[in-house]
Amino acid sequence: MSESPASPFPERMRLTGEGLVLRDWTEDDLAAMPELFDDPDIAYWTPIVSPFDAAAAQIRLDRARQLRAEGTSILLAITTDGGAPLGEAMLRRAPEGTEIGYAVGPAHRGQGLAARTVRVLAEYAFTQLGAEEVILELEAENAASVAVAVKAGFRLLDVPLIEGEEKGRAFRLQTWGLRR
Repeated sequence: MSESPASPFPERMRLTGEGLVLRDWTEDDLAAMPELFDDPDIAYWTPIVSPFDAAAAQIRLDRARQLRAEGTSILLAITTDGGAPLGEAMLRRAPEGTEIGYAVGPAHRGQGLAARTVRVLAEYAFTQLGAEEVILELEAENAASVAVAVKAGFRLLDVPLIEGEEKGRAFRLQTWGLRR
């Protein structure tokens, strides 16, 4: 099968580095996804649906495939060995920039997975997509994500806050950037 002409992303992906393997989500991951994403922190800080159950897992897998085909985003399972998923990595191409996102399951936090994931995705964006800069959009109050941004080498950009509402909660996102 060939790559979609509209998509900058290959049909199948497996990125390695920093002791991680970022790979495509598969049907085999559906049972593990609720343990990763049905979490109060993920519900609060991310747009991932809550509660997150088996039906939400199937919708997420289908959406990951749709976004890839459209060429807008990739959603990959974060693993250490290509096996069990520990969280999700996201890379999105948008007019405002090449954005990285992540969610690490509660049982897998505190291992540096998020910062390592961000660095692997940034390297992919620089070398394979030709991005000059990658961004993280996060709330200043999300201390864990701010720590990830700093640990991964990002700096707070002097740009207006992104304001909006998600799941009935107002948010104000800072933009952090990492240049090639």
